[in-house]
Amino acid sequence: MVTRARAGIHKPNPKYALTASPAISPIPRSVRAAIKDPHWHAAMQCEFDALQANKTWTLVPRPPGARIITGKWVFKHKFNSDGTLERYKARWVVRGFHQRPGIDFGETFSPVVKPATIRTVLTLVATNNWSAHQLDVSNAFLHGYLQEHVYCQQPTGFVDSRQPDAVCLLSRSLYGLRQAPRAWFDRFVGHVTSLGFVQSKADSSLFVYNNGGSTAYLLLYVDDMILSASSSSLLRQIIARLQEAFAVKDMGPVNHFLGITVRRNSTGFYLSQSQYAAELLEHAGMASCNPAATPADTKPKPSTTDGALLKDATAYWSVAGALQYLTIARPDIAYAVQQVCLHMHAPRDVHHTMLKRILRYIKGTLHLGLQLRTATSPTITTYSDANWAGCPDMRRSTSGFCIFIGNSLVSWSSKRQTTVSRSSAEAEYRAIANAVAECSWLRHLLGELLCKVPTATVAFCDNISSVYMSKNPVHHRRTKHIELDIHFVREKVAIGELRVTHVPSARQLADVFTKGLPSALFFDFRDSLSVTADDVKTEGGVSRVVSPVAVRSLPSLQGHNVSTLPHLLR
Repeated sequence: MVTRARAGIHKPNPKYALTASPAISPIPRSVRAAIKDPHWHAAMQCEFDALQANKTWTLVPRPPGARIITGKWVFKHKFNSDGTLERYKARWVVRGFHQRPGIDFGETFSPVVKPATIRTVLTLVATNNWSAHQLDVSNAFLHGYLQEHVYCQQPTGFVDSRQPDAVCLLSRSLYGLRQAPRAWFDRFVGHVTSLGFVQSKADSSLFVYNNGGSTAYLLLYVDDMILSASSSSLLRQIIARLQEAFAVKDMGPVNHFLGITVRRNSTGFYLSQSQYAAELLEHAGMASCNPAATPADTKPKPSTTDGALLKDATAYWSVAGALQYLTIARPDIAYAVQQVCLHMHAPRDVHHTMLKRILRYIKGTLHLGLQLRTATSPTITTYSDANWAGCPDMRRSTSGFCIFIGNSLVSWSSKRQTTVSRSSAEAEYRAIANAVAECSWLRHLLGELLCKVPTATVAFCDNISSVYMSKNPVHHRRTKHIELDIHFVREKVAIGELRVTHVPSARQLADVFTKGLPSALFFDFRDSLSVTADDVKTEGGVSRVVSPVAVRSLPSLQGHNVSTLPHLLR
């Protein structure tokens, strides 16, 4: 997942510029300039005081021959969700790239919660009508304990006058250290498990509490958390216990998590990245562009050799990376973004044109977001599709799937297959296998969230041969080379965990993840994926009122309970 910093987006949304204070001090270019500015000097003092209170280091004489890691002050404005200034932020960051592996650090990997897990938990929270709060940990990385002997210089501007030549022997982690994320995560896991939480095996950043009918979910993404509990008293108790160990701030009901606006409404949760999308358009210089009706055209895909190479691909890389982050709440652009990211190694002008088309589509659909609805029953439904041999260079197929829990879209994928398929049935079957693997993971995740799925997963595919292969050993000679996928899917069918069912192409929602579609069909599928707005939608830059929820005509579903299928509701 691409962060805002990696995407190169640092400015607040310009439409909120008038609400921001005109006296904002600019980011200083040197420590000397920061010390002279009262705002930045106060921020530096606050950071230093936090380091001292946390007993982050001990001043010791410089050991002979020891490597001393240097550091620097990093300054940043922190803005509220409406673009107004929240506070001046200064951090003492060490240059961890000078650390030696095996000597100064060991394990560095730290997991973060998956977007599909966030959407699944929010769906269950809405269904159970639980309250959900957002928590923030101040100076999170400073809480981790270090196992190695690491020395760093004293912070610039705060050198102890009594020991000016001393160095800092770190006992806690600092920002910039290679092991800092891992040390913080290990410390957090140890504390929450002592409170009675159980770490999920499906997602290491999900923690579940269950005691005597009282249940709570906790999601962790670095220093941001979502906490939901079956009662308000339990929620308050958990927050109080967390505050005993960490500097945890209760931000109230979740409304802005990881740059995503989360709004609770009568049908569940509404996820929107409109502010981030507006900032992206401004960053790309396309804030005033003409909108496009769809993010991708219906023409054949361009080759890696079509067109001229871009002289400077920096802007292409930056915008393409930022678009990946935008797909968290915008599944309608997943296929188009996947296509432009295939050419990151050597983008050409035709690929840049594809990138600009996505931005023009976003310009006309800034108001759209993802609606997560309450699940009337814990059912899992998936649509899978493949665009056979669509890659003009290697003739690999593109797989796509979307998975619903009840009527909420919680997971989707658009990905080029790793091998060449010799038939459309093979390509479709590989797509089914990918979707079933994700469904199996979701089923396990729901089990850990104490939500059992009593019925089989229904997988819809528009290729009849693939449906037959999931049930019977047909075309054996032609399918030996995909036996692994065949046996994996067929085993799920045999144990009653999966039903593979044919669906007409006109109802194949996963088409939107495998190819460019005509406008009318694209709008139809986009609505069925619950990519919508509260009151109006825009098609090709023209607004129209959202029609009421309506039941649509459906294909034959061979006796399945159609009331649980997501494309019934709009």
